Amino acid sequence: MTKLNHIIIFGFLLSAMTACNANTKTDSSAAVNTSNKKETVSTKGAEPIPQPGGYSNIDNAKLKELTEQGVLLVDIRLKEEWQQTGIVEGSKTITFFDRTGNINPNFVPEFTALAKPDQPVMLICRTGNRTQAASRAIAEQLGYKNVMNVTNGITGWMAEKRPVSSYN
Repeated sequence: MTKLNHIIIFGFLLSAMTACNANTKTDSSAAVNTSNKKETVSTKGAEPIPQPGGYSNIDNAKLKELTEQGVLLVDIRLKEEWQQTGIVEGSKTITFFDRTGNINPNFVPEFTALAKPDQPVMLICRTGNRTQAASRAIAEQLGYKNVMNVTNGITGWMAEKRPVSSYN
């Protein structure tokens, strides 16, 4: 591994730890209704909400809207999680954090092969916590200009009865 890769991974780790430990307030407008009342699923997403660190938060309706427009969606969970729940159709799968909480050393080269810094990209995980850290790191450390964090992750997506595809 080159010195530059070590620096990038170290920067990712610092940003991720900062983001995970920060008490930043994020948009919770995509909260799921847990009452027995019939729930309607929005078809038009709210505009992305800018966050400190250069990324934005999006809700599930905006995720659906942007995937239909062809915007790249990267699922950063572990393989076991993809197998357990499935993935949003069209997702690219690259693990960001391994089982021990370390950053996957293959993440940066795999991610940069998929997306260019000026290309919009959405990140999804289980609940939005890992993607919050990853989104911030990608924006700050790699200079990506349009990174979006799916705030409620795959669990929020599934709670709204939205479709998932099997992970092979």
